[in-house]
Amino acid sequence: MSKHRILILGGTTEARQLAGKLEGRTDCEVLLSLAGRTAEPMAQPVPVRSGGFGGAEGLAQFLRDNRFDLMIDATHPFAARISANAALAARQTGIPAFALRRPKWERQAEDRWTCVSSMADAVAALGASPRNVFLAIGRQEAFHFEEAPQHRYLVRSVDPVTPQLDVPQASYILASGPFDIADERKLLQDNRIDVVVAKNSGGSATYGKIAAARDLGVEIVMVERQEPADMPSVGTLTEALDRIDHWLSPEMKRGV
Repeated sequence: MSKHRILILGGTTEARQLAGKLEGRTDCEVLLSLAGRTAEPMAQPVPVRSGGFGGAEGLAQFLRDNRFDLMIDATHPFAARISANAALAARQTGIPAFALRRPKWERQAEDRWTCVSSMADAVAALGASPRNVFLAIGRQEAFHFEEAPQHRYLVRSVDPVTPQLDVPQASYILASGPFDIADERKLLQDNRIDVVVAKNSGGSATYGKIAAARDLGVEIVMVERQEPADMPSVGTLTEALDRIDHWLSPEMKRGV
């Protein structure tokens, strides 16, 4: 029996977990694609490719050339460009596709959120007066905050911010989640953080900072997600596996 080929666009915990659930199955073989932006990516349970595709056209050609039967977009909720390319490539090739997208965080009654739609808006939301700011947004968009050099920044990322921010006061932490609530509370207290800048990425691995800020009454400037790409989506690993099982069912194979 020939195996169905599945391409997972990954880089998230959910992508790794899904690949682990599919590894070893006799009805499919999986390739996990990573963007290649992390210097030392975590070990993965299935074969991995790294790097871009060259836009939607390149991804469509890759799907055709490698005879993939299903594509799953399990990239980060803020990876808008690859998600848009994936949706377009699926339409161009006619290959079935869906997104595994974890639900966003919801504001609680005690939260002090200022919600914005872009990183530039997040910079403006910090205000003119100097503040102690925890940038929990990764490294790629940290440069935006050079527009507000009056603040003192604590920047946390998986890989180093290079070049470092051109501001008078900035310190850096290299770390990857999950982050414990108690540790996050101590981090905010020790650094006298006035405001946290975060992306509404959802999930449990980095929720500690949200809960810690709530406990301490610290403001969060929350960058909300863009509208998702035009692709069917599920929110949990269980839902993703159910969809794959349905797609691999004998009825679907016969076109019933």
